[in-house]
Amino acid sequence: MDLIKLSVVFFLIIVATKYKKPLYVAMGAGLVGACLLYGINPLQALEIMAMAVISPVTIMLVLAFYSITFLQRMLEKRKQLILAEQSLIGIFNSRRVNAMIAPFIIGLLPAAGAVLIACPIVDNAGGEDISKEDKTFITSYFRHISEAFLPTYASIILALQLSGVDMTDFVVSMLPMSVVLFILGYFFYVKKIPSSTGLPSADNKVAHMGNFLRSIWTIIAIIGIILVFKLQVHIAVGLIILLNFFIDKFSWKEVRPMFVSAFETKLIFSTVAIMMFKDILTYTGIINRLPETLAMLPVPPVIIFALVFLIGTIVAGIQAIIALGIPLAFAAIPAGGTALMVLLMSMSYAAMQVSPTHICLALVTESFGTSFLDLVKRTIPVMLWFLAIVSGYSYLLFMFQ
Repeated sequence: MDLIKLSVVFFLIIVATKYKKPLYVAMGAGLVGACLLYGINPLQALEIMAMAVISPVTIMLVLAFYSITFLQRMLEKRKQLILAEQSLIGIFNSRRVNAMIAPFIIGLLPAAGAVLIACPIVDNAGGEDISKEDKTFITSYFRHISEAFLPTYASIILALQLSGVDMTDFVVSMLPMSVVLFILGYFFYVKKIPSSTGLPSADNKVAHMGNFLRSIWTIIAIIGIILVFKLQVHIAVGLIILLNFFIDKFSWKEVRPMFVSAFETKLIFSTVAIMMFKDILTYTGIINRLPETLAMLPVPPVIIFALVFLIGTIVAGIQAIIALGIPLAFAAIPAGGTALMVLLMSMSYAAMQVSPTHICLALVTESFGTSFLDLVKRTIPVMLWFLAIVSGYSYLLFMFQ
């Protein structure tokens, strides 16, 4: 029954997005459906949603999005994003490389709002040769490749701590799968973009590399601050905004309108709606019951846990399923080691790319004016290929570890 109820809830969300409703409206439909199907008292539901709105996680997310959007406005004002794009052209002279590398590099910043910085670069790289729906996929997809293996993300740090798997072993083992992700993204969508920029190859590539680093120094600095000083994203971005105010010689007149324009109303509403939806589903207890439900299937434990991580991540997000599932999985399969970690984290990674609880998907669809459903339709075939490959790869790792 749990799986049937979940299917109905997600069907409501999909129908709403199909009719071009904003994501926060679609999440609202899912909220109402979950409350009705699981018999949650209206007063209890309101209390859960109110707590979700004022929770530290929600507040930190909103502050992170606001600060990163503010930084984006500064970069746009000084044409740093254009410089980054031109520098990549000077180095590689390929629109395809621009479309892949820019979001990937920006994705090294462990913050959801970072995807907004990549959107205009991918938009220009794609030009009129691909649809805005394809641009939405490319931006989201390549921005998230680093989330599959980079231990700057809280989900990976948490999983490594709970499993006891060595960080270096995991990162090295995931690198081939990161290459696979690049290859799949290229052949499914990026190759639709003509490679030629129509410009002659640049002679001084070193100068272009210098310009590229100059254009993205703010992102590099933010990553460094987060890694070294373990600061919250909005604090690290705020410090860089303050520093950039002096380095790029902004006037108060230039900056003042950014305080308003950086506040994206639809983005904030979507963020809050997603957090409320996640907390409602957590309250139903479905996450705790998933292992028992799937254990009734006549399949080996490793497949059961793979399904738990796949379905559970879609429902409640990656951190929730890691906190619940990693201790259970490694207790049930003690010899799993790095191979099991690669499989389970890849399952969660793939699930997050189609999960309505994934904030980034709301951001990128909002930026390009596309729908969540259009993004999911393009993502699922790529993720199915990835999961097929990683399943075989993790089995080989298990055999030789």
